Amino acid sequence: MKGTVQQKSRHVSLGGIVGRLFAVVFALFLVLAAYFVARGFGLYQDALAAKSLDEMAASIESREGFTPIDQLPSLYLQSVVAVEDHRFFAHPGFDAIATGRALVNDLKAGAIVEGGSTITQQLAKNQFFTQEQTLERKVAEVFMALNIERHFSKSEILELYVNSIYFGDGYEGVGEASQGYFGKAPSSLTDYEATLLAGVPNAPSVYAPTQNPDLAHQRQCQVLEKLVAYDYLSFTDAQRIGAQYAAA
Repeated sequence: MKGTVQQKSRHVSLGGIVGRLFAVVFALFLVLAAYFVARGFGLYQDALAAKSLDEMAASIESREGFTPIDQLPSLYLQSVVAVEDHRFFAHPGFDAIATGRALVNDLKAGAIVEGGSTITQQLAKNQFFTQEQTLERKVAEVFMALNIERHFSKSEILELYVNSIYFGDGYEGVGEASQGYFGKAPSSLTDYEATLLAGVPNAPSVYAPTQNPDLAHQRQCQVLEKLVAYDYLSFTDAQRIGAQYAAA
């Protein structure tokens, strides 16, 4: 009987220690989170003070080769959304599901292998911040993305994004890339060309059609798979488009 009481006492004592330890760890987590959020918000404010959202948009719209969204093929735009951010039209600039998945994969790999960034976050990062992978920069990017979503429509954000991303070979924006790789305006892109081009910005030095045509096609196949998965394209049409590589 005495032993049983002592065992219960030890269990209660151990439980209390674990509980207090958990409380301390949780408190430290909250302090660190508040620290990085505060630093990230500061970076966001500094970036916005240096360049307004309207100034950012104007700088992109003034570039040679800028192409309004109504002059871009629907399949190209669908390809970009499917492969980069398939919940683009549903989230407010930050995709908690994609970020959570990326965090799990990064923890498994022990390194940053997946960013989970939305199209809006990518626009924010490319136009306002460096490519440095830090927590405070990521927080600043989220603040900027949320502000961009409040300021512009989804169509405007997508238009700014595709006209500012890098496509390799010195081509910045879909207009320059279309002319450079295919010798035509984006409005004249074929389904094959549109889906090929949509995959390039993920890794321009790797997927540039002039540098690594086979790898560019492999990436195009990933784009086609996403189009089918998210019901933008039938499997038969995807096969038809992909098969054109052999004839190219």
